[in-house]
Amino acid sequence: MDFSNRLQNLPTQFFATLVKKVAAAIAEGRDVINLGQGNPDQPTPQHIVKAMQEAVENPNTHKYSPFRGTNELKQAAADFYKREYNVELDPELEVAILFGTKAGLVELPLALMNEGELLLLPDPGYPDYLSGAALANITYDTMPLHRAKGFLPDYEALTNDQKEKAKLLYLNYPNNPTGAVATSKFFEETVRVGKKHDIGIVHDFAYGAIGFDGEKPISFMETEGAKEVGIELYTLSKTYNMAGWRVGFAVGNAKMIEAINLLQDHLFVSIFPAVQHAATIALTGNQDCVDELVSLYERRRNTLINECKRIGWEVTAPKGSFFAWLPVPEGFQSEEFADHLLEKADVAVAAGVGFGSYGEGYVRVGLLVDEERIIEAISRIEKLDVF
Repeated sequence: MDFSNRLQNLPTQFFATLVKKVAAAIAEGRDVINLGQGNPDQPTPQHIVKAMQEAVENPNTHKYSPFRGTNELKQAAADFYKREYNVELDPELEVAILFGTKAGLVELPLALMNEGELLLLPDPGYPDYLSGAALANITYDTMPLHRAKGFLPDYEALTNDQKEKAKLLYLNYPNNPTGAVATSKFFEETVRVGKKHDIGIVHDFAYGAIGFDGEKPISFMETEGAKEVGIELYTLSKTYNMAGWRVGFAVGNAKMIEAINLLQDHLFVSIFPAVQHAATIALTGNQDCVDELVSLYERRRNTLINECKRIGWEVTAPKGSFFAWLPVPEGFQSEEFADHLLEKADVAVAAGVGFGSYGEGYVRVGLLVDEERIIEAISRIEKLDVF
């Protein structure tokens, strides 16, 4: 039996290809330092694990969850946004529980767009944004992110046709893969564009907790008028090292939230209640673990940047996320350079072109190994004499 057209039209899964290359090298017995992954390397904090263990032992969690998530978790999400960003949310109307925010980002075009409508996406950007476009059979255009503009899209560069046809616009700050952060002025401009052209704004806030040099990343929801035009998606994967737990939420515009909930009513019966309880404890409990995690990533960032500069690799320190966006040396394309590092130095990085055509000329490096391995990786690259 043939796959449906929807499945046949899906883009190649970039990360799956990268994983295969790394796995093949490891299978040969090579000591690969994997800087290409986006999987947090630290364990989930113990108090969250304990909350999960206790919840699993409670027979009440063994039943179906309410279709739209537990009241406890929705209230916790609202309380989290009030505490962290001074944003008021109605937990019933302005919060949707998600199986991780990847699911929400892929679902949104199905929930809010009709075939042939236009989605605006950042380039470079998270590759799975394209999966939602393919499944919904919609069209998309990309918004280039240039270093000169702080890796923020230039709305003035959009054509009138694009602005009039666009139904949704995706953003992601702190940014994957560039590590850039948004400014209040940029988010204010985003609200104006959304209102003027009736474009729904979707802000992927996956790395919302991870900002460096004493600067806390700002939430799109903090911007006046944000709830009138859009939503924000927040995952517990990065903030609390809960990547495998698959839990997150969307907040903001009530109509967009209802669209997500209605679609999920027909796809799922929400998340295992014990996971939702543990997520509640994560959001409402002591946040020292988050501060410690951000400090860890900042130390790793500083080590990476210092080591790169030591070998003559002129790089810019990321302001947020747990990624660094590093230029490739002259004479290489991004995928060619990534393959060269894996083959000759047993160092894995993600080729920038995998995140879009404007990612060419860069590689993405994750801050997801300890400092000693970062130092070793750059020492191996130094021996290749490419800088």
